[in-house]
Amino acid sequence: MTVRFGVLGTIEAFADGRTVDLGHSLQRCVLGALLADANRPVSTDQLAERVWADRPPHRAHRSIASYLSRLRKALADTDVEIGRQASGYVLRVSPDAVDLHRFRALLAKARSGKDPARYDEALFDEALGLWRGDAFADVDTPWCAAMRQTLEAERLAAELDRTDLALRLGGHNSALPEVSARAAAHPLDERMAAQLMLALYRAGRQADSLDHYQRMRRRLADEFGADPGAELRELHQRILTADAGLDVVQPHLPVPRSAPEHLTPLRSARAPVPRQLPAPPSCFVGREPELAAVTEVVEARGETMPVATISGPGGIGKSSLALRWAHQNIDRFPDGQLHVNLRGFDPSGTPMAAMVAVRGFLDALGVAPSAIPVDENGQVALYRSLVAGRKLLILLDNARDSTQVGSLLPGSETCTVLVTSRNRLGGLGVLGARPVSLDLFAETNARELLSRRLGRNRVEAEPEAVDELVRWCGGLPLAVGIVASRAAAEPGFPLEILAKELRDTSARLDALDAGDLNASVRTVISWSHDALEPEVAQAFLLLGMAPGPDIGLPGAAALAGLDRPSARAVLRTLVGAHLLQEHVPGRYRIHDLVRLSVSELADDAARETACDRLTGYYLGTAQAAARVLRPVRSPEPDGPIAFKDRAAALAWFDAEHTCLLFALKKGREFGAHAAVYSIADALTAFHVVRGHLREDVTVWQAALDAAQVIGKPVSLATAHLGLGTAYARVGEYADAFDHLRASLALAGQADSVALLADVHRSLGRLWDQRNSPRRALPHAHRSLRLYRASHDKVREADALNSAGRLYARLGRPERGAFFCEQALLLARRYGNRRAEAVTMDSLGCIAQQTGEHAKALGYYRAALELVHDTADAYDEAGIQANLGDAYHALGNHGEARLAWTRALELYSAQHRIHNAEVVRMRLQDPAFTPSGWMSIAL
Repeated sequence: MTVRFGVLGTIEAFADGRTVDLGHSLQRCVLGALLADANRPVSTDQLAERVWADRPPHRAHRSIASYLSRLRKALADTDVEIGRQASGYVLRVSPDAVDLHRFRALLAKARSGKDPARYDEALFDEALGLWRGDAFADVDTPWCAAMRQTLEAERLAAELDRTDLALRLGGHNSALPEVSARAAAHPLDERMAAQLMLALYRAGRQADSLDHYQRMRRRLADEFGADPGAELRELHQRILTADAGLDVVQPHLPVPRSAPEHLTPLRSARAPVPRQLPAPPSCFVGREPELAAVTEVVEARGETMPVATISGPGGIGKSSLALRWAHQNIDRFPDGQLHVNLRGFDPSGTPMAAMVAVRGFLDALGVAPSAIPVDENGQVALYRSLVAGRKLLILLDNARDSTQVGSLLPGSETCTVLVTSRNRLGGLGVLGARPVSLDLFAETNARELLSRRLGRNRVEAEPEAVDELVRWCGGLPLAVGIVASRAAAEPGFPLEILAKELRDTSARLDALDAGDLNASVRTVISWSHDALEPEVAQAFLLLGMAPGPDIGLPGAAALAGLDRPSARAVLRTLVGAHLLQEHVPGRYRIHDLVRLSVSELADDAARETACDRLTGYYLGTAQAAARVLRPVRSPEPDGPIAFKDRAAALAWFDAEHTCLLFALKKGREFGAHAAVYSIADALTAFHVVRGHLREDVTVWQAALDAAQVIGKPVSLATAHLGLGTAYARVGEYADAFDHLRASLALAGQADSVALLADVHRSLGRLWDQRNSPRRALPHAHRSLRLYRASHDKVREADALNSAGRLYARLGRPERGAFFCEQALLLARRYGNRRAEAVTMDSLGCIAQQTGEHAKALGYYRAALELVHDTADAYDEAGIQANLGDAYHALGNHGEARLAWTRALELYSAQHRIHNAEVVRMRLQDPAFTPSGWMSIAL
């Protein structure tokens, strides 16, 4: 019996036209929680959190099991299954049977065309027609409320896209009532305002259209001291002049992109040749037919790109086969090899986002971080452009599904792609990929592997024990390798002893099920753990709980509670036992099956120990590195951790960035709230220098969540300050003001002069960004007085520079120069090279304001030299923009365009949209002057 589910309204289920009784609200909430992640595991802890938030009842897990049992009975005669596996509960159902997933699929299909003019109106209408009211309307829990908010945002975005299409196709009259109501409900949304203005104009109501623009402009000025954005201003001008182009239904919509085509960074003639393949398997047995099948795929390329999907159960040897073939055929790929582990079946349940992999490939292909587009489509387009025409091997290991792989496929037939996955990836087969399936080892292969590792004489001496070992390994190469490693480590032990150990532990744990695993390896993993020395076994348990994709030697030592020489010896033992892999020198990772098994062997005390040690290590080291990048009042690390220079600090952050984000997430799970917002604070310096501004918003949101649990004014004020500043950097000014005002109110309660000074400094900076220097100046002066009162000379220099810049913007350049020169003296006296750079930039702007363009050029060049030395991409953007202005004023238009182009690349990569738009206008019209005086944000 077919069943259909609905959550875009009340939570409902219909089977062959009848309503299914889903029980009380908590039981329906459990069903809704599974439907939201249909066909993906949801752990019991996640279900409990979604149903009861942070106040689960006693024996919550039993209640959930009871609810699920009743739901199974209610759905017993349908085609829906609620199953249990090691990582949680899974509701298996066709995605089309759940209105939420059908809604998203229809929208994706509607938006999938390269030419948006080909969007299908019927698809939008069908998707929006699935809504029956507010999502999850009949269940009132925090999780359902959050889902309602998220889905309402998706619904609104779909409605706006549908309206854009209606306007493009001439449906302005029919759309006008809906557009008017929406704009009234969201009076500050510029996209909605633009839709209403265009609809009114095309309906013959030019005066009403212009009047709406003026109302919008006044609201923005009153609330934020801001003007409408460039696009709305341009539309207003076109309506004002009755541009004939607005009266014609255009055949095509413009395809958005992150930067002009002539600014797209191209691969240089000396582009690096990536060599990312891990080492080949040291002992490889059999698989001749499968190796030949991969070769056949590659040699039969024709006019299409060869793609081979290597699929099979976990632990079957997919990665080993791919690496064996890759190394045997490495001469086919003179332009290099790219490799990424997509962690599709990672025990954490979080596969790698495709864009993270694309970003890693762009780094490997030599693209500077500042040249990488902000938007996902731009990154994929750049990646495909760089690999086009190159003879590259791209190995995508451990993929979750076809969707995860799609963005990573190049468009050039000169490339070869190998994909390994536990799923068959039928979606790639539709695109022409050739499947290569791996089955379990035959007994002859398992015996051959044991013979190679242990010697043929030893294996033939105990045929019955070998028969049992092979039987217990179940044909899994991973299991055979572990058995061989243990037997090789004890050459004097009879193999019968090992067979007996396996026999005794066969029933210790339930079957290991990672979704599509056909054999059990948990008994082998747990036996291998028990055979380790106690210190090594304990370290193994703790290492298995490291939250990131891998771990370096220092982090492993901290996690295990060992000094580095001892940790290195333990790691060497685990690598020898095939329980760890040293995939690059000094960095270690655990196979996903092993990690999952280890996580179930550990108790709560071990997990808490792992979290405390690892967050402590990452926090202390991140703070030490942050002090090198931003030497201003950063907390002192607990241990004697030192970095000799900025390059070393940046290299550590680059290597550990992903692990730091995982550690922050783990800290949230274990309630390490103080560490969470301290890690966020330490990460900010790196995020700004490297231009990872969106990531900074994310970590500060986590910090604010932690501070709200802590409940102390100083923690809340600090977190609001960090989040507000992060929002300001990405140009989301409304959110920035909200958080900075909240921080200001809390800073007074915190009784911290330094914190209050920081908030005023950020508010002044934000008003400056919003082109309101008069409102910014009192905050700058207030922060200056407070920094002086707290004897913070480094921040005093920043405040002096801010005040000087604002005085100049208000038409008092002499007073501005006086303040900036004081700032420059302090910055140099206390060795703050960043403050020195931005102050010289301010002095350059003041010199330009007074007509001293050659003098300004000298200031900008000196500032640029400093930011290049410190690898500070954030500050470089503004300096390059101002440098271009100076060159233009001096008549050197070629150098001006070079500087503006570099500024645009940096602003775009850092998602600083307003600044990028100003520079883009300069490139189009060098005489363009923005309202207000352009400057960088400190």
